[in-house]
Amino acid sequence: MDVLSELKWRGAINQVTDAEGLKNTIENETIGAYVGIDPTGDSMHIGHLIPFMILKRLQLAGVRPVIVIGGATGSIGDPSGKKQERKLLDQSAVDQNVQKITGQMERLFGKDGFTVTNNKNWLGEMTLLDFLRDYGKLFPINVMLAKDVVASRLEAGISFTEFTYQILQSIDFHHLWKNEHVRLQIGGSDQWGNITGGIDLIHRLEGNDAQAYGLTVPLLLKADGTKFGKTEGGAIWLDPVKTTPFEFYQFWLNTADNDVEKMLKYFTFLSEETIAELMDEMQNDAAKRTAQVRLAQEVTSFVHGEQAVKTAELMTSILFGNGDVSQLTVEEVATLAGNVPTFKQDGNKIGLLDLIVAAGLETSKTAARRAVKDGAIRINGVQIKDDTAEIDPQSKYDGQYIIVKRGKKKWAVGVLN
Repeated sequence: MDVLSELKWRGAINQVTDAEGLKNTIENETIGAYVGIDPTGDSMHIGHLIPFMILKRLQLAGVRPVIVIGGATGSIGDPSGKKQERKLLDQSAVDQNVQKITGQMERLFGKDGFTVTNNKNWLGEMTLLDFLRDYGKLFPINVMLAKDVVASRLEAGISFTEFTYQILQSIDFHHLWKNEHVRLQIGGSDQWGNITGGIDLIHRLEGNDAQAYGLTVPLLLKADGTKFGKTEGGAIWLDPVKTTPFEFYQFWLNTADNDVEKMLKYFTFLSEETIAELMDEMQNDAAKRTAQVRLAQEVTSFVHGEQAVKTAELMTSILFGNGDVSQLTVEEVATLAGNVPTFKQDGNKIGLLDLIVAAGLETSKTAARRAVKDGAIRINGVQIKDDTAEIDPQSKYDGQYIIVKRGKKKWAVGVLN
């Protein structure tokens, strides 16, 4: 099927301007399509990923991706989806965020065959008089007030700064239309007003026959009606420091049965046939969670790479299965330490009971002795039943770590001073 039909099958299209015209343009020309992101933080989260997945699919269909990181608009703040004014960032914070998000984009799209640019390059050079004369006169106030993004904020209040955001985004679209052969802008459902504003500007400046299209993705909700992408601990970030690849993998692995087909369609490049097979397997044996495993593998590989998948699966087998920690490398123990409680420990020999208490796995030596006698204690993967044993913390993992486990699920990693 053609790429727009595939997007429709995946449930990834909320609104599109002139679908037939866009289909013909994609089939007959090599065009650019763009998604913008304002660097209001130092990392994207998985909610941001949705329009970029569409951009990646278009890239595979021969469309050239253009990514606009809003070094200028990020200093202003997009009112879309916000009930109150954003807190403005200083320029140094914006510049740092631009650098980090650019790195994430390069990991997702590679360094060849796509363009990443910063709208500060053109918006930052514009004078106030240029803005008012060349663009402000083309935006009727009554039309701007009718846009959902503005209308929803009129009662609570919206500053002139945020009110003009839609003009800045429209200028972006026109700039890319002229300089990068961009004919399509993609965004979330809350971006419809901004996107159509850009199309209107292109038509005013370049003529009504100018090819310019917009496509938005629907707001992604889980089967229970809650917003996708959040957990009790907060957002699921693409930055491996803010959300480790193991935690990232676990998020997808824990997808509810009622949501997994939707997530496979949105966030993987698996074919219709493969997804249908996975859903059949789930219907026959949901307990195996085959579909969730494949989802976690595909998305983690796309964002963090194949090695991250292997490490995440190893950590999963250790923490929730019968994996052998005695065979872990120092680097893998460091990953484990990022996902379980840790404690500081010196390199001197220490009694087993004292070690268990120091690790926080028991509150007293009496309780620790009972756990040892019950066979519940393992040190570096080895079961120890002698409560008088002395442990050398430096005996394994290059003297950097010691792993203490109580029972099936209680872990602690000692980090040696």
